[in-house]
Order: sequence, then C-alpha cells, then structure tokens
Amino acid sequence: MPFVTWLKRHLVVIAGLLTLAYLLLPNVIVTVFSFNKPKGRFNYEWQRFSTDAWKDPCGVADMCGSLSISLQIAVWATVGATILGTMISFALVRYRFRARGAVNSLIFLPMAMPEVVMAASLLTLFLNMGAQLGFFTILIAHIMFCLSFVVTAVKARVMSMDPRLEEAARDLYAGPVQTFLRVTLPIAAPGIAAGALLSFALSFDDFIITNFNAGSTVTFPMFVWGSAQRGTPVQINVIGTAMFLIAVLFVLTSMVVGNRRNKQKA
Repeated sequence: MPFVTWLKRHLVVIAGLLTLAYLLLPNVIVTVFSFNKPKGRFNYEWQRFSTDAWKDPCGVADMCGSLSISLQIAVWATVGATILGTMISFALVRYRFRARGAVNSLIFLPMAMPEVVMAASLLTLFLNMGAQLGFFTILIAHIMFCLSFVVTAVKARVMSMDPRLEEAARDLYAGPVQTFLRVTLPIAAPGIAAGALLSFALSFDDFIITNFNAGSTVTFPMFVWGSAQRGTPVQINVIGTAMFLIAVLFVLTSMVVGNRRNKQKA
C-alpha cells in the first residue's frame, strides 16, 4: 500500500500538473506545427521539419497587416479600458452616490451577456448613429466589454487597501496628488496591471464582436478564420507561438522581479 499512500499525499500536485498539461497541449501543438512543411494548403498533418515559416513570418499576404491592426486596437482598448475602469473602481469603492448599486450591477453586464448579443446590439447602435464601421467602431466595442474585467480586477485590489496608509501620508503633510501618486497608486498597481493585461488579451483575441462591427477592417482573428476556409498557413502558427512565448517571458520576468523585491524587503 505504499503507492496508495504516496498517491494520496501527492494527489493535489498530480491533478494540478495534469490540468496544466491539458491547458498547454494546444500551445504545444501550435508550436510543433509552426515547424511543419505541409504538402497542400492545410497544415493539419505533420509532413517534415522546416524553418521556412519562421524565416518569413509575413510571407502570407495581408497577415502582418491584420496583425498590426489587432495590436493597435488591443493597445488602445487596453489604455482606454484601464483608465476608465480604474476611475470607476475608485468611485464605486470610495464614494457613495445615487444609483451606486445600479451602476455596480450594470458594469458587470458585459461579462454575463453572450458576446453575440452584445455584438448585435452594438451593430444596431452604430448603424442607427450612422457611424462607419471600421477601426474606431471595433475600438469602442472592445473598450466597452474590456471595461468590466478591469473594474473587477482593480475593485478587488482597492477594497483590500488599508486606508490608514493614506491617512498616514496626509498626516505627514502630503497633498492629495502626492498621496495618490506615492501611496494609493503603487498599492493599486498590481490590480491595474492585471486588468490591463486581461484587457489586452481579450481585445487581441476577440472575434465575435469584432466580426459584427468591423466593416471592411480585418483583424488577426478574422484573418485566421478566413484562412481556415481556404487553407491554414504555417505562418499563423508562427505568430501564435511567438505571442505565447512573449506572454510566458513576460510572466517569468514579473515573477523574478517580484521575488527580488520580496527578498529586498525581507
């Protein structure tokens, strides 16, 4: 029975590792097939190893153009949603005003509402306003649905803040601006950063809302969907692998910096 005892002791660790492997499996497949040399148009079966796609990631027409559009929209949507979401979070936590409960509930509607419903609603709004569908309508739509996620992340951080730290800063003759910049903002920064990263990922990855409100503008997810009807270029896997590696590198860097700061504080 030693094996049963060992299994019970490490069951949580094993379950965690299996879950992690399950989540990473699609990324591994994408990485492997980014080095494939398919015979036909579809990159679904392994043929032979090749680095041609990595040498020419923009070899497919309009792919890097759509990638550039997606990155621009994701960056601006992240900036807009983070600024607005941070202000809303502080307002909901720190202040009491009429309809505060209603606003608090309405903020989370985009998270609960199916994307296709929001996409159709936004399309109706833009058409009734006479707006031309394109880059800016996509940007407005992305800011709208990213806002809820930023508010969720920042609000949780603001609620856990100790108000005595700000009171101590004011007791030491710090003005409102100094208190915010040197005390409040650094404490809330992890929540703001989490909301910003989540907004960027959601905006860059979105297809349904973008497809409804894009007009003739083609983002990277729309390009991937369109390419899948005719064939799947290997370069799509290259871009996906590069994005995954950049994200992993960013997370590892953040962990290293955080550990160093904790050691310095200790």
